[in-house]
Amino acid sequence: MSSEVDLESEQYEKHREAGRILSQVREETADRVEVGASHLEIAEYAEDRIRELGGQPAFPVNISIDEEAAHATPSIDDESTFGEEMINLDIGVHVDGWLADTAITVDLSGHDELAEASEQALEAAIDVIEPGVNTGDIGAEIEGVIDGYGFNPVVNLTGHGLGHWEQHTAPNIPNRAVSQGTTLEVGDVVAIEPFATDGSGKVTEGSSEEIYSLEHERSVRNRQAREALSQITEEFRTLPFATRWLETDRPEMALRRLKSSSVIHGYPVLKEDDGFLVSQKEHTIIITENGCEVTTE
Repeated sequence: MSSEVDLESEQYEKHREAGRILSQVREETADRVEVGASHLEIAEYAEDRIRELGGQPAFPVNISIDEEAAHATPSIDDESTFGEEMINLDIGVHVDGWLADTAITVDLSGHDELAEASEQALEAAIDVIEPGVNTGDIGAEIEGVIDGYGFNPVVNLTGHGLGHWEQHTAPNIPNRAVSQGTTLEVGDVVAIEPFATDGSGKVTEGSSEEIYSLEHERSVRNRQAREALSQITEEFRTLPFATRWLETDRPEMALRRLKSSSVIHGYPVLKEDDGFLVSQKEHTIIITENGCEVTTE
């Protein structure tokens, strides 16, 4: 984007509104996470609260436990409760398709330093962001802080741009130093999300999958699949959604059919090796003339 961008235009005001709703919901939701609380109730509390405050969930609330880093959300009849674990909440809001994305670690496991590493890495990254900064330099700040705590950044997860009805767009914001980065410009809207781990720093795909998004719209014969597709295209468009959001009967079967027809694709849970922990902190920012504005503070 050029420096002629009008940061007071309607789209940026909607980004800001999404951020205001999201910062309130993040704090209220994090306060409810305690040993014995229900994953499903926490996720539904956050998603309902977003709607009450005038936004819509931009994706299902991610509740990642211990070695999980992303894409974990409760199933329809999930009975999981929190234990003495490291819990990452990743929450998104959109207002008319303009997005905000944030995450916080609620540590019930006693690993304060790991949670602090991702939080301090985010602060260091935000401190260097201004027009003309290279994303590789942002990654170097993140990596330097996390290394300083004696942990590893998760190198195959990145921050990202936020588009209109698009949760992940260019540019990627790496969590380590890279030589071939992208230059940020006034008007760019990006989510910065350091992940710190006491593991190797690489996540892999697990077997469970509760989050999906539309890939190709095409006709399907099965009634439940048609009903699900109608809701997906009207309500979620290209944004990720959860199985538990679908209003058709037998939603799992509908999703299997849509997936086998390549109408939707799934997001398997991403995780470190068993026995290791991942912390996460994320804010959405707008690049301004003289630095940046954090919309999810």
